[in-house]
Formats: sequence, C-alpha cells, structure tokens
Amino acid sequence: MIAALRPYLPTALFALVIFYFGVHALTGDRGLLTSERRDDTLAARTEELKTLRDERQALETQVRLLSSRHLSRDLLEEKARVLLGYADPRDYIIRIRR
Repeated sequence: MIAALRPYLPTALFALVIFYFGVHALTGDRGLLTSERRDDTLAARTEELKTLRDERQALETQVRLLSSRHLSRDLLEEKARVLLGYADPRDYIIRIRR
C-alpha cells in the first residue's frame, strides 16, 4: 500500500507547500484580502502623524518665543502666572466648583 503511494509523495508535498503559501498570500499580514484593513490603518496613522506634527510645530513656536533671543514678554508673563498661580489685577477670574 505504502509502496503504491510512494511516487505521489513528492507531488503531495509540493501541493501542500503551494497551498500553504497560497493561503498566506491571501490572508497573511500583507495578503490580498487584508489590503482594506491595511489602508484603514494607514489612513488612521496618517491622521495621527498630521496631528502630532501640528502639536510639535505649536510647541516649537512656544519654545522659540521663550528663547533668550526672541523673548515674548506676554508669553513669559502668562507662563509665570500659570506656574506661580497668580493673576493680573485686570484679569477676570471665574471660579468653578468641583
């Protein structure tokens, strides 16, 4: 019985290898059937990157305004008030109960 199947073993093994790689080509991480999910992930990451770049640019602007060469007195005063917990006499303060 086994002797009768012996000529077909390499063909069966080759067919299994082709089937294995075929399944992974369709359903694997970079497969043909997962391209929509990959596109959705790419769109989400692109949006996150845009948000992070905008945040970074805003922070770089604040750092530039607080540098010793281009010191913005208004920004410096605002930061000092926030850190020290003081308010300008001309400011309106709204207290919120928590």
